[in-house]
Amino acid sequence: MSDPPVQAVILAAGEGRRLTPLTNRRPKPMIPVGNKPLLEYIVEAVAAAGVEQITLVVGYRQERIRNHFADGDEWGVTITYVEQPTQLGTGHAVLQAEPVVDGPFVVLNGDRIVEPAVIERVAATVRGGTSPVVTVTTVETPRAYGVVTGDGETVRHIEEKPDGPVETNQINAGIYGFTPAVFETIRTTHTTGELTLTTALNEHAREQGGIEALTYIGQWLDVSNLWDLLRVNAGLIETTAGHGDNDPTRDRNTVADDVVLADSVRVGPNVTIGGNTAIGRNVTIEPNAVVENAIIFPDTVIGAGTVIRDAVVASNVRIGPNVTIDGPPDTMVVEDAVHHDIELGGVVGDNTTIGPSATLTTGAVVGDDVETDAGVTIDSRIAAGTTVRRG
Repeated sequence: MSDPPVQAVILAAGEGRRLTPLTNRRPKPMIPVGNKPLLEYIVEAVAAAGVEQITLVVGYRQERIRNHFADGDEWGVTITYVEQPTQLGTGHAVLQAEPVVDGPFVVLNGDRIVEPAVIERVAATVRGGTSPVVTVTTVETPRAYGVVTGDGETVRHIEEKPDGPVETNQINAGIYGFTPAVFETIRTTHTTGELTLTTALNEHAREQGGIEALTYIGQWLDVSNLWDLLRVNAGLIETTAGHGDNDPTRDRNTVADDVVLADSVRVGPNVTIGGNTAIGRNVTIEPNAVVENAIIFPDTVIGAGTVIRDAVVASNVRIGPNVTIDGPPDTMVVEDAVHHDIELGGVVGDNTTIGPSATLTTGAVVGDDVETDAGVTIDSRIAAGTTVRRG
C-alpha cells in the first residue's frame, strides 16, 4: 500500500486589520495584486509543486474565497474548506484541518507568496519522514517577523517580533512540513491568549533539541501593511506584465512595459500609465490622467487630468477630474508601530467618491463610502461613511 500523498494546508482565515479599509469587504488573502488575489498566487505555487490536495482554512469573509476558488478544478487541484470561526491564532487554525488531513502535509500562509520549488522541498522532506520542518529565509527587517535562533540546519527558537536588537537576519519563512502528530503537539502546548504555531514549535524544539531547518533564498513576498501591497505588486508584475501587442492604448497613450491591464479597461487619449501598475477589470481612465506605481481595483473611474502615484484605489471608486493622489515619503503609525520613509501617496476604500481637484497626500487613508467636496486636502485617515467638506 502506497503512502498517502502530501497535502497542503493554507491559512486564510484572518481579517487583516492593518490593511483596512481594503479588508472591510474582503479577507486579506483576496486583496488583488497584479490583478489576482494574493491567495491565488499561493494556490498556483502549490499546484506547480505537484501537490494536488489543498485544504483552505477560512473564516472572515470566507464566501469571497469559496466563490473564487470553488473546488479548485480551475487550478488542477482539489480544494477542501474548513472553518476557523474565531481567529485564535495560527496553531488553532492548523488544528481545524485535523479532520481532513490523513498524512504528511505542508502549511503555508495565505498572504505570503513563495516559489513552487520551496514547497516541493518541504513536501519531499516531510514525505521522507522528517517532521516537523521549518523554512528559514533572510530579510532586511527581521524584527518585523519571527527571528530564528539556530545553526543553519536546526531551529532552536523562534521569537516573534522581538522588541530589542537582534543578532541575525534569519527569520521563519512561514512554510512548514508536518505529519498528523503535530496536532497533538499543538493541543498540548501551554499558552495564554492566541495559540500560535510558533509557540507550539518552540515547545517542541525545547523538548526535542531543535527542529530541522530548510534554508530558502527564492522569492518571498509578504504583506503586513498597506504600502507592502505596492512592493509586492511590483515584484509580481516584474516578469508577468503585459498589455497585449494589439492593445489600442498603445497608439494613444504612454504605457510602461511593467504594467498589467485587465480585460475591458477603458483608457482615454493622452493617458500615461507608469511602471509597477495594475489596472483591474472595467476601470475607466479618462483623458490626460497619470497613473504610476499603483493598484486600481475593478469598476473604478479615474477622472480626466488626475494624477495617481504610489497609491491603492479600491473597487467602485469615483475619482473626479484633476485630483492628485501623491506625496513624498513620510512617517506612518500602525497599531503604535512607527514606520519611517514610507512611500504611500494614499489609499481609497470601496464605493468612495473623491471630488474634483481634491488632494490626497502623505499616506492619506480614506475609508469606504466616503464623499468629499471639490478641492479638499486629505493627509490623514478618514473614517468610513464620512462626508469631507471644504473649509
